[in-house]
Parts: sequence; C-alpha cells; structure tokens
Amino acid sequence: MKTYTYIIAAIALSIFTTSCGNDEKKVTADTTPPIPVKVSAIQENTKHPFVTASGKIQAKNSADLSTRIMGYVNSIPVNVGDKVKKGQLLISINNTDLQAKSAQIDAGITEATVAFNNAEKDYNRFQNLFADNSASQKELDDMTANYEMAKARLEAAKQMKNEVNSQFAYANIKAPFTGIVTSKTIEVGDMATPGMPLISVETPGLFEVIASVPESEISEIKTGTKVQVNVKSINKIISGIVTEVSTSAKHTGVQYLVKVALNSTDAPILSGMFTTVQFPVAKKATTTSMILIPKSALVTRGQLTGIYTASQSGTAVLRWLRLGRTYGDTIEVLSGLSANESYIVSAEAKLFNGAKISIQ
Repeated sequence: MKTYTYIIAAIALSIFTTSCGNDEKKVTADTTPPIPVKVSAIQENTKHPFVTASGKIQAKNSADLSTRIMGYVNSIPVNVGDKVKKGQLLISINNTDLQAKSAQIDAGITEATVAFNNAEKDYNRFQNLFADNSASQKELDDMTANYEMAKARLEAAKQMKNEVNSQFAYANIKAPFTGIVTSKTIEVGDMATPGMPLISVETPGLFEVIASVPESEISEIKTGTKVQVNVKSINKIISGIVTEVSTSAKHTGVQYLVKVALNSTDAPILSGMFTTVQFPVAKKATTTSMILIPKSALVTRGQLTGIYTASQSGTAVLRWLRLGRTYGDTIEVLSGLSANESYIVSAEAKLFNGAKISIQ
C-alpha cells in the first residue's frame, strides 16, 4: 500500500513541476518587450517627375587605333592597363616595302631635279636669244614647254615623297593623347590589315554617358540640364550635366541620343557599365500608377529583396518584392505591396519574421 502511495506522490510532483516550468516559459515569452518601430503608409503615384532613359558609360577621350597599311607586326611595347603618354609608340609594323618605295622616290626626285635644272638653263638661254632676235618664237615655245614639264615632274616626285612619309606614320602607331591602354586585338607576328582595330586608348577619370531618349520626351531635354545617373552594377548615383542633344534619329530608330558628362567621383565606374539616366522633367506620355518606397527600408536576403510590414496582431511580417526602376532615393515596387498598405521604415532593434513590434 505504501508503495502505491509513493508512486502517486511522485507522479503528482512531476506534473506540478512540468506545469510550473511551462507557466514560467509562458510568462517569459509573454513579457518579451516589443521592438519599437516606425511605419509609413504607401502612396500610389500616378505621375513622377522623372523622364528616364537607359545609357552606357564611355570614356570622354577614347580612340580605337588602326593602320592604313598591310604588314606584319614587329613589336608591341605596351600591354593592356599600361599608362602611356601622347606620342608614345604603341605598335610597330614592318615597313620594308615602304622603305624600298621611299628609296625609289628619292632616286626619282634626284633625276627630276637634274632634268629641271637643265630645262631651266635652256629656258633662260633661249629667252635671251629670243630677245636678241637670235631664236625663233617656235624654239622659245619648245624650250618653255620643256621647262614646264620638267618642273611638273619634279613637283610630282616631291608629292610622292610626301605620300610615302605619311604612310610611315601608320607603320608606327603612336598614342594620340595621354591615357591608358584598354584593349589590344593583335600580337607580335600577326598580319595587320587596313582599317582593323589594333589597340584602344582612353583617358581615365573623364567619363560620359550616351543615353537613348524616346521621341515622345526628347523635346523636353535641354543642354545644360543637371541629371542623376544610376549605375546599378555598383549601386551608386552620380550627378552629371547634359552636354549634347541629338536632333535626328535617322540612324537610331525612334531613339534620340543624349550625351551626359559625369561629374568627378570616387565611385569605381568603368567604361561599358549600363546606367539609368534620370532627367528632372515631367513626362508627357501617360503613365500608369506606381508604388514608390525608400530604398533604405529594403531588406536583402541573398538574391531576394523584401520589406517588413506590420500585421494586425502586432508582429513584423517580411514581404518579398519584385522591384522596378530607381527614382532618386526611391524604387518602384512591381509586386508584393499594394496601395494604402503600411510598411516599417525603421526599427530600434534587429527585426525578424514574427517579432513583436510597437508602432511609435
């Protein structure tokens, strides 16, 4: 009988202890202080102040160098990434044929010079004889024609020399300005052909953007307009100014090209990066409703982007979003939120899905 009494007492004690422990845990969970947060209501925008256009960054000073002669490459004393000065040799092309042609022309100039000197002497002599009535008009005319032909041959030989000298400049390709070698499409021993890009040089630190603006908005874009350029690959916004506005879309379809000079910046921008240029002018075309939220409120988890919202039960709920274009410090929400909903702007502690919150 005593044994059964001890067993019942032990079971009762165990139940009491478990119950107390659960009550203690429940009290602890219920008394966790909520996280103070600030919320903001979403406003649906039917119009925004920006005309946007896609663009691409390029160096302000950039050159793709080629040659006008055909020949094997003898040397390339520079590599991609090297800094070069104006006039520095970049590529040397074999010019043996030009040297031979130059020697032939030099010989032709010598021959034409001798002939011209003799023709000039005969012409001067016959002028004196004709003045003394010792030579006929026919003889003087013959000497004059011979003199003019010799003079023309000498001038032609000199112009051929100038042509060869100009071709020598294409055998030794030099830097047109101080900059950096950005690409090289040929190696020593390769055959260089006329018009083929061989090496590219650009000036670092000076960049511009070429943007394509639709015909419905181009009339609002003016030279001198200050703009914002969003470089998505480095998540930076750089200011700039419109320097050129195309007045024809003959070769670009219905898109007009606008050139924007970027201000000096420490951002690691490079030629070829894609951008979105934001022009601070009202759009003419009818726009659909859009939802804009501040980028500072976004939460990133790997490849996903979301935002915390406040539930009716007073907890934080993480909503994944599909985003669109960036407009200044705000970004367009394509899906995941609807108008008149509220989202958490800031919190005094780290939020997580289901955390208790207190709206301030």
